[in-house]
Parts: sequence; structure tokens; C-alpha cells
Amino acid sequence: MTNIEGKQGLKLVAIGGGTGLSSLLAGLKSFVGTDDQGISLDSLSAIVTVSDDGGSSGRLREELQMLPPGDIRNCMIALSEDSTLLSRLFRYRFGGSGDLAGHSFGNLFLAALTEVTGDFVEAVRLSSEVLASKGHIYPATITDVRLVAELDDGRVVLGESQITAARGAIRRLRLEPERCLPLPLALTAIYEADVITIGPGSLYTSILPNLLVSKVAQTIADAHGMKIFIGNLMTQPGETDGYDLRQHLNKVSTYAPQIKFDAVIVNNRSINDEQAQIYAADGARQIDINGDLDDLGIPIIRADLLHEGDMVRHDSARLARAVLACSESFCRDRTELAVV
Repeated sequence: MTNIEGKQGLKLVAIGGGTGLSSLLAGLKSFVGTDDQGISLDSLSAIVTVSDDGGSSGRLREELQMLPPGDIRNCMIALSEDSTLLSRLFRYRFGGSGDLAGHSFGNLFLAALTEVTGDFVEAVRLSSEVLASKGHIYPATITDVRLVAELDDGRVVLGESQITAARGAIRRLRLEPERCLPLPLALTAIYEADVITIGPGSLYTSILPNLLVSKVAQTIADAHGMKIFIGNLMTQPGETDGYDLRQHLNKVSTYAPQIKFDAVIVNNRSINDEQAQIYAADGARQIDINGDLDDLGIPIIRADLLHEGDMVRHDSARLARAVLACSESFCRDRTELAVV
């Protein structure tokens, strides 16, 4: 944590999955081990969901009985030096129509290293070293878990990819098996963190699966670090249709009522008309950026967090700066309070 002189950096843990977590990590990595920008991170850790069962990850999961590597691979790339050849290789996806078609090199590398070491967690650690990643990456659980969703229309859908494809409102989400083992290193990182972020990411397939793992939500609640929720930019077709920020927070509270957030970070810039039309065609809408949230009793930090591109994405640098500015203020005030 930052001390009175501001010489010591923060320990930050980011929890989530998908492109949202990768975007945040890509922005945060430039603050690891340096104070050139006025604030530094002593350590940066990612707790990543491992419920993916589609695409290359799903195929490797079924064929090799390993944890799905996709989201973890993306986090390793996000934390690596962008200019390195290895980073580019980890991004590479095979084309064609043969057995390798659709597989990414990074997924195959993790699969091979898991076979050699006999330990997926060790394979992730060694791969991160190869990529010179500026952080630690932990799967939320070491159990082979599947997502199960009970939909409002009565259907029960098994598997993350099938839940996304079902496009049905979710009444209840659970893991199978429900009692799954957390990774002790992940719990330790959470408990010792000065700052814990949850999101951005798909609510039902990237955020909640982490909180459903045994002891994860309670460890977050017990940790003394600042807890920050980062709001999504868009709704998820079929899953969070019509959801605003309040409903996202309420759903997190339903599954993890013990977690009390110290701040919420949200984007305050509207997407352009062309983007709105493109996403509306797929059933997605921008999450309301003007809603009155004062009655939540949580500080709401609003900032322009949009990436300047055709796709609606968080800007990594802007998001990282918003998180760290919020964190620095919280940790400084708490230190001063403790000193008094």
C-alpha cells in the first residue's frame, strides 16, 4: 500500500474474464514497478474465470481434459511486452480446415506445457515468464467446472457457449460441481490486495462465475483493500437486455451479498450513432450513462472510458488511470486516518 511518503506501490487484483479483463490489464501493466506516472503497482494479479467451453479452448478442454486456456492466454498477452515476437505468436490463430484450424498458438503452447509439467497452474506461471508478463495470472478454480443456467422460460442450459447462444433471460446461475476448489494462491492474492477490481466483462459468463467459486466472494469481503466495480459499456444480447448499472450491481449482490463496494467506475460518453446502429442489430444497447445512482450510497466515478475505434471497447489507458486515481485517493485517506 502507499505509505505516507508515497514510496511504496499498491498490490492490485483484477477479477473477471474475456476482453474486459484483458483491456484493464493492458492499461495497468505500464504502472508495474515504476513511479514515473505518479503512482506505481508493486504487484498486479488477475483472477480469471475458467468456465469457457467454446472454440479452441473448448476443444482442448474436451480432448485433453485440461482447464480452458483462452481467457488466461489473453491475459498473458495483455500483460506482456506488445512488441515481442512471442506475444505475436501467442495471438496467432491457425487457419485452413485441418485439425489445427481455429486453434491459437498460445492455447496449444499452454496445453503442451500442461502435459509436460502435469500442472496447469505451473504451465501458466512458466508461460508468463516466457512472455515476460508484468503480473501474476491465476485461474479462479482448479476444478473442471461448467456453467449451468436456469432460464426464465424453464430451460436449463449447460455450458458457457450454450448459455450465450440460448439468448434467454437467466433466472439462476450456478457452477457444476457447485463445490469447486479455489486456488489458494488466488485467495492469498485477494486477501493481501490493496485494491480489488471486479469487471468489466460479461456479467453471467465472466464476472459471476468467479464469485461462485468456493471462498472467493467471502475472501473479497474479508479483505481490507478497496473494492471497485467497473461497469460494462453495453448490454449482453439475451442475457442482460435492458440492464442498467444498478441491475448489474444488484445481480452481483444477489450472488455475493457479502461484498460491499467502495466505488463504482462508469463510462460517461455516449457511443456514436453508427456504433449504436451496428450493436442494436445484434440486440445490444449502451448501458445508461445518465442514471441517478446517488441512493446506492457508493461513490460513482464517471469518466470518458471509450476506446477510439469502430468497436465499443474500454480504452485500456483511460480505464487504468481511472482505477488508479480512485485507488490512490482511497489508500491515502485510509493511511492518514490510521496515522491519526
